Amino acid sequence: MKIIIALLIFSIIIIFHELGHFSLAKANGIRVNEFCLGLGPTILGMTKGETKYSLKLLPFGGACMMEGEDGESTDDRAFGKKSVWARISVVAAGPVFNFIMAFVFSFILLSCNGYDVPKITEVSEGFAAEQAGMQAGGVIGKHIHFYREVSSYSMFHAGETVEVTYERDGKRYTAELTPLYDEELGRYRYGFVGGEVEKGNVFKNLLYSGYEVKYWIDTTFGSLKMLATGGVTLNDMSGPVGLVDAIGDSYEESVSYGYYAAFLQMLYICILISANLGVMNLLPLPALDGGRLVFLIVEAIRGKKVDPDKEGMVHFIGLMLLMLLMVVVMFNDIRKIFM
Repeated sequence: MKIIIALLIFSIIIIFHELGHFSLAKANGIRVNEFCLGLGPTILGMTKGETKYSLKLLPFGGACMMEGEDGESTDDRAFGKKSVWARISVVAAGPVFNFIMAFVFSFILLSCNGYDVPKITEVSEGFAAEQAGMQAGGVIGKHIHFYREVSSYSMFHAGETVEVTYERDGKRYTAELTPLYDEELGRYRYGFVGGEVEKGNVFKNLLYSGYEVKYWIDTTFGSLKMLATGGVTLNDMSGPVGLVDAIGDSYEESVSYGYYAAFLQMLYICILISANLGVMNLLPLPALDGGRLVFLIVEAIRGKKVDPDKEGMVHFIGLMLLMLLMVVVMFNDIRKIFM
């Protein structure tokens, strides 16, 4: 059951991503030859109008294959025949749809569950927060909307001194905190605990849905920075196999509290993965949407197309490197499962 749930989540997110490309392609009069879920040989397929809709053997990934997308075409409705701004909109639409999905799911989740306000509920003895005179009831402000942002900052800036602005009893205070390492928990702590849950009205939930998406975008960039600086290694990364295992474990744990709790937990995971996928696809790497956007932006600036053969070669090499990375990550995922 947990594998089915995980594959269903992946499928929903991938279909919505590709639907972004598909919708903008159609809106710009571009011929879409195939819209598929999965990779590899076709299991099921049907043609409606000019587009073939298919299900592939490997249940990861998907594609919106447009006429003339990766080569020359004489068709007036080919991707390459459209204006550079039309092509930019089509390529960017996939990641943008991921952020839209994350926003909609965030609104549903926050409406059902509320959000963790950055309010201090407890101050621990012997840590920086107590020494700075912080007390329960203070609300951490200045660009902080969720209490978990404090935990994320502590993880991405482990051991660093930070200046915290907070309000209590209508007054604003500033404290400089140097975290101490908690041997029991195995991480640095500032010495305060919070996360009181609050439910807002429709308008506040819409606002905080935007904050939720921003939180996951910032978290993704923070994780990438840690990877680039050696804070984490490839062994710490998870690919499709690892994510399926993690989603399955999360489902089994949450369903013990009831199907409603499991639904909310799966919604939370959808937000995380969808926002993450949106960011990753916008990275300026060959074969990704971000890499294609780089070539299109260069074309828009210089007013002339980049040689299609050279661009195709760059994307092909990038795709091979991404496939190699995927194999390494998948090997690590399988190794972790059996360790």
